[in-house]
Amino acid sequence: MNTKQLLMSAAIGTAAIFGLNSCGDKNESETNSANTEKVLIISAIPDEKISDQQIKYQALADYLAKELEINVKFSISKNYDAAVTRFANDEVQLVWFGGLTGVQARNKVPGAEAIAQGIADPNYKSYFIANKSTGLEKSAEFPTAIADMTFTFGSTKSTSGRLMPTWFIKQETGKTPDEFFTKGVQFRSSGSHVATAEVVQAGSVQVGALSYKTYDKMVANGDIDPEVCKIIWETPPYADYNFSANPSLNETFGEGFVAKLQTALIKCKDENALGAINRKGIISAKNSDFDGIVKVAKELGFVK
Repeated sequence: MNTKQLLMSAAIGTAAIFGLNSCGDKNESETNSANTEKVLIISAIPDEKISDQQIKYQALADYLAKELEINVKFSISKNYDAAVTRFANDEVQLVWFGGLTGVQARNKVPGAEAIAQGIADPNYKSYFIANKSTGLEKSAEFPTAIADMTFTFGSTKSTSGRLMPTWFIKQETGKTPDEFFTKGVQFRSSGSHVATAEVVQAGSVQVGALSYKTYDKMVANGDIDPEVCKIIWETPPYADYNFSANPSLNETFGEGFVAKLQTALIKCKDENALGAINRKGIISAKNSDFDGIVKVAKELGFVK
């Protein structure tokens, strides 16, 4: 082989090597791109102020991303209905729902599962609160005197701020809230439980019903004065909040991923991550845990 032929052979070999490397880089790039496109998007019902959620839930997103070695993002849902609709449309795949919204969302997605809940959630409760100007004090008996006072629920779709208080009002008085309250009922269009506590504290509404967890947290943080915004009655316990997972996660991240996600949530000891949901710890959950909510919601006409 002459010099010219040797040079041509070397050039072809080099080109082939570069060509193979180029193909390898392209395939690796495509693989990496495919992996980065796989994202678990989490959301939550806005049961407190939306402005606080992004910071709080970022800690949970960071924890899950590290634990599961995937991309995780938090996306705000502007209201309770939006959280349900986005879950049904697979726009968000893991949502911190209330008992009612969890039932509504899972009804729309075959195979959807409630996979985790806070330690407190199997035995949740609502507080009925009143401004001190009403003269009402805490009692074991339902406060029938509130019938002639101004009253507010939180969100229309809140479990602890509307559904269950409605149920207990009916159980205690034999009347629906619309029948019982002579001045009608109000709702908080935003802010839910926090907004309920704030208007009762201010005295612009005399009485309200809200999540006990939110009230206790606001007292602990100094946001409301328990001597001004008083607890006057506690409801019996019921099951409430939960993490519900969309079955599409098993398609995106592989069979068995939802089980891995459940394990990651249950083993979480990160105080900042747990702070997103205002809980001390997380335990397992299943759809049947909320059969009581389904029964109440059906009897009151909240679900079909």
